[in-house]
Amino acid sequence: MTTVDSPAADSPATTGRFAPALRRLYFVRFGFAIVWAALLFANRSHLGALGITLLVVYPLFDVAAAVVDMRSSGATGPIRGLQANIAISAIATVGLAIAGASGVPAVLRVWGAWAIVSGAVQLIVGLSRFKGTMGGQWPMMLSGGISVLAGASFILGASASNPKLTNVGGYAILGGVFFLVSALRLGRARTAD
Repeated sequence: MTTVDSPAADSPATTGRFAPALRRLYFVRFGFAIVWAALLFANRSHLGALGITLLVVYPLFDVAAAVVDMRSSGATGPIRGLQANIAISAIATVGLAIAGASGVPAVLRVWGAWAIVSGAVQLIVGLSRFKGTMGGQWPMMLSGGISVLAGASFILGASASNPKLTNVGGYAILGGVFFLVSALRLGRARTAD
């Protein structure tokens, strides 16, 4: 299955216009992930009002980022994959809001399921962009694969005797680093032209 809707996405002119917008978005996503994780750690992963708000904001930000990505790429990008990501992250937002009232194990299960599904979509989108002339996608593909594995570990960790949300913060930081690396690679590929 491919998530690319238009063969024009492979043209150098198209990726040349799209790469700067994607690069900026990746820098913003890096900054958000670092700040978000710092706030989660400062909150000591407590599931009070701030903790639940933080948990809900993360997938909500993912929805907004996918919308920006979709608008930037227009009809030439991996629209179906981005639309799937929007739907998955919107569902995760609602699921995390509900799970927050049930405790850390429920949150970890919802977060894990979201990480698995959204990681698979991220991997597919990265592959579709990588097949074209767009550089900087191997970190996104690697991040998607790691997200699938991390999601499984969150679900397994929910059954621990004293489950913690700190791994979720580490997951966000690692994801942010992948966005940073991809942004830098996009910039390098652009200046090499």
